[in-house]
Amino acid sequence: MAMALPLYYSAEMVRALPDDGNRYETVHGELLVSPAPRHVHQLVVARLMEQLQPYLRAHPVGVLLPSPADVSSGSDTLVQPDLFVVEIGQARTMEWPQLQHLLLAIEIVSPSSRRADRFTKRVLYQRAGIPDYWVVDIEATAIERWTPDATAPDLLRETVQWQPAGVTTALSVDIPALFAPI
Repeated sequence: MAMALPLYYSAEMVRALPDDGNRYETVHGELLVSPAPRHVHQLVVARLMEQLQPYLRAHPVGVLLPSPADVSSGSDTLVQPDLFVVEIGQARTMEWPQLQHLLLAIEIVSPSSRRADRFTKRVLYQRAGIPDYWVVDIEATAIERWTPDATAPDLLRETVQWQPAGVTTALSVDIPALFAPI
């Protein structure tokens, strides 16, 4: 006899799921499940980290963190952006529940995460007022840049810039280099 699965997941329920190699998230009770990422996904994550880390050392407005993570804005919402920058003061608490104000969220699109990254999480991040949300599409070799009030993304193929509030110099990421073969 099969066990009925809940239709509504709280953040606490997601935290209790088994550590089986999948990524479990919930947005307003909707369970999002992603398998372990592909090699190219992790390569793009590493390349973005290599560019963001020195920028944040030079401009210490936030801390860059990779997934897995527990970014929870309510009892029925828990997400794990592939990469995110959280305000420096919140990062100093060293407590997941304190990480509420992201300066940048980045999702690398996988075949299993397209809908969640482009719709479910995008809407969540926009409503939360996250200043920059990047949807990195490996297959399209492009980055969709979303801001809180945008009704459509900036579709970028050459460079994407990020300039958090209070910083006078922008980070510029070369998009073709991001997707270059090894």
